[in-house]
Amino acid sequence: MVTVGIIGAGLMGTACAHRLMRAGFDVLAYDIDVTRRSTIANLGARVGLSVADTAAHACMLVLAVFNTDQVEAVIEGEGGVLEALRPGAAALPVMCVSTCDPQRLAALAARVAPRGVLFVEAPISGTSRQVEAGDGVGLIGGDPAAIERAASALDAICPRRFHLGAVGNGSRAKLAVNLILGLNRAAMAEGLVLAERLGLDPVAFLEVARGSAAYSQVMDVKGELMARRQFHSPQSRVAQSLKDFRLMLEQGGAAGQELPFASVYAALLEDCVRRGEAEWDNAAIIEAIRRRATR
Repeated sequence: MVTVGIIGAGLMGTACAHRLMRAGFDVLAYDIDVTRRSTIANLGARVGLSVADTAAHACMLVLAVFNTDQVEAVIEGEGGVLEALRPGAAALPVMCVSTCDPQRLAALAARVAPRGVLFVEAPISGTSRQVEAGDGVGLIGGDPAAIERAASALDAICPRRFHLGAVGNGSRAKLAVNLILGLNRAAMAEGLVLAERLGLDPVAFLEVARGSAAYSQVMDVKGELMARRQFHSPQSRVAQSLKDFRLMLEQGGAAGQELPFASVYAALLEDCVRRGEAEWDNAAIIEAIRRRATR
């Protein structure tokens, strides 16, 4: 069996592990959180001793960590991937499924290529539940030869994917997609709140919205969670969405583009975080809108 290492056993890392194990790969996973290590072991993955140990015993590696800082630390930091690479060994394909800073990822890929890392940028559009079901869409950046080396694992994780060119372009596309997706969530949340304030049952109204010209896929993915206020078994977390929206605003500013709706959405997410809802499903954006009641 081909061993694929996974660094990061949160929602997305666990979804990737499910996909890989179903495809017949041996999965060796590591997370700094002991509870996450125990959870993924119960799913059938083996557990690595460290980042370096996982990288040393894997034929390919998937990074599913929180942000760009963690990606850089996992690869280049003390006890990281580079320390595990043996001189003269074949280059190690490393697929990063995290949403990251495009420029920093491109620079990282260039730095580590001479040291034996074939870096493939592979952020995935979709919740962890969608990815586990095979419905995630990969937004791939990297050298075609590196992508080919990682193709079998990518086939398992994201059967549908787009190659967008060089490293950096995958993250650029993911940020733009997540902006559209987040604003769809906000629009649905505000519509549900208005329906509720006007005296309609939000669960019943959701079915009306699904059958109307306003329909979007987000109604199927997040609508029930919003209407029934079920946020405690997250598919994607408030904190993760806020990280992404802050990165969008930063990238937009660097490109000379204001993002007015993104600014409002980020402020709503910040309200959720202040209220202790950072680990809730990001459908909880509806709670920030509910709190804006005028009476």
